Amino acid sequence: MISITHLAKAYGSRTLFEDVSLKLVAGNRYGIVGANGSGKTTFIEIVAGDAAPTDGGVSIPRDARVGVLRQDRFLDDAELVLDVAMAGDEIVRAALAEQRALVAAGVPDPAKLAELEERVALHDGYTLEARASAILEGLGIPVASHRQPLGTLSGGFKLRVLLAQVLLGGVDVLLLDEPTNHLDILSIRWLEKFLAGYTGCALVISHDQRFLDNVATHILDVDYGTIREYPGNYRAFAAEKAAVRARKEAEISRAEATIADKKAWVERFGAKATKARQAQSRLKQIEKIEVEVLEQSSRRAPRFHLVPARPSGRDVLEIAHVSKSYGDKAVLSDVSITVRRGERVAIIGPNGLGKSTLLRIVVGRLAADAGAVKWGHEAHVGYFPQDHRELLDDPDATPLDVIWNEVPKEGTSYVRGELGRLLFSGDDVQKKVGALSGGEAARLVFCKISVLHPNVLVLDEPTNHLDLEAIDALVEALRGFDGTTIFVAHDRAFVSALATRILEVTKEGFRDFPGSYDEYLARCGDDHLDAEAVVLRAKRERVEPQAPKGAAPLASYEEEKRRKNRLKALPKKRDELVAAIDAAEARKAEIQACWCEEGFYERTPKEAIAALETEEKALGPKIAALVAEWEATEQEIEALST
Repeated sequence: MISITHLAKAYGSRTLFEDVSLKLVAGNRYGIVGANGSGKTTFIEIVAGDAAPTDGGVSIPRDARVGVLRQDRFLDDAELVLDVAMAGDEIVRAALAEQRALVAAGVPDPAKLAELEERVALHDGYTLEARASAILEGLGIPVASHRQPLGTLSGGFKLRVLLAQVLLGGVDVLLLDEPTNHLDILSIRWLEKFLAGYTGCALVISHDQRFLDNVATHILDVDYGTIREYPGNYRAFAAEKAAVRARKEAEISRAEATIADKKAWVERFGAKATKARQAQSRLKQIEKIEVEVLEQSSRRAPRFHLVPARPSGRDVLEIAHVSKSYGDKAVLSDVSITVRRGERVAIIGPNGLGKSTLLRIVVGRLAADAGAVKWGHEAHVGYFPQDHRELLDDPDATPLDVIWNEVPKEGTSYVRGELGRLLFSGDDVQKKVGALSGGEAARLVFCKISVLHPNVLVLDEPTNHLDLEAIDALVEALRGFDGTTIFVAHDRAFVSALATRILEVTKEGFRDFPGSYDEYLARCGDDHLDAEAVVLRAKRERVEPQAPKGAAPLASYEEEKRRKNRLKALPKKRDELVAAIDAAEARKAEIQACWCEEGFYERTPKEAIAALETEEKALGPKIAALVAEWEATEQEIEALST
């Protein structure tokens, strides 16, 4: 399908990749990964024909249709959402337009109309509107908005319409650059299912590890100045790449050890006449040993330094009866939540239900219509907004300026050191903020947060612009953060790795669950990220009593927490009971063995015999009571686990 031969791309003296030769075939979905700035988007642009390579070429069959998600494409806000989406099927749209023009002219050509009719039918044109509507709905754009002007949607939802346009086109080659950036969890899951059924050749850039695991059949790794293909999903790729690197390092170590041994022998015995021939032989052997030079990876992981200056009080945040509306649309209604020290609270759910609004109210950047927000004793908050411009509002400032403004009393070495942790070194610290990439801006915001040493982090989509290495580093830093974290995220791997409490936002209110994301899914009994499961659950909820808004349908927070604590304590109690039963039965058997010993009664005082008889008699009821308690504990564990 796509033939890539000796492809290279350089900007001046900087080479992104070279000597890339690949055969990309229909039916495969290629996940493109690499560090920010390594050339992933440039590679997609070259394949799409939007950029020219420095060397080599890309060959795509002339009749193959190519669909590209271009996020910078001009959009007419006056166009209807449905019309923009339907424009993706260019063949059908053109045929239908020609049909209408012929009919409107009043002198239709029967032969031409028949040809157009056949073309429309061949490409399933009469279902175009239904197909477009289904894709828009799958991407989280409600039916009520389909016939509204595009200008009524936010920027993120406009990009969803563009994605729908590309997916609708029935193209042979699909090129998607970060398609999940403006999708919520449910829409990401829908896109995964769509791509799983796609029969063409798909190339997808993504930093969402779970998405790549679920979608990719192959990985194209942009690293070491080239692009290499690995079979399997991201997890398989990561394991194979690490194994290859480890094997090369081991081979180099063995070669260097062999050279060192031979050199040591020559230095020790080379001066002896009797050993001269052997010394020369070893020197020739050393010359023949080739030590491979390990390539330098373009991947670099930042070191997030998140250390609170001091701990907060036990109750960190209290949200009481908060409501917020935009015009006639109620986004938050009577929300009440308490967050305690040490929790990592993940706020998840579809877009448009107030997740970011709640965070902005909590940090004081937006006023609530009703209710109150109260921070606890010694709570010092670090805020990461979804839009970096909220905190980096001076485009002419440099990273050095931004950090120095936060810690004006610190010296140059400290500020440069903190920036260096987040991969700003050399001339990077003098870049204009307005010229930073999304990933660089995100790292600068985290640097700004870290030098203030907050004990509470409020993070709104922190992974959106970070590459996979940075996301992994952030996960490790947040795991080690000795404070409280409240975050909104659609990256399921990120949520799974961090959350100790889940707040799922639904149209009925918040589902509050104290536990990990995996525990939450297990407790729900289905994967709420699966579109089919969502439909089934919605049907159940229509016939079951609805919980009041803001309540937790699964159980109240305190009840669920007590259940979890009890469930953690019971296995230990069960084990202690089993040990006590074993000890009691062993003691009873020991006493009974005494009665059978030869000469026991003759050598044992009567008082001791009486004491053993009393003990044996008491052991019977004791064992029975322990067994009953053990059975009750097992039953309680089973009841709490279901």
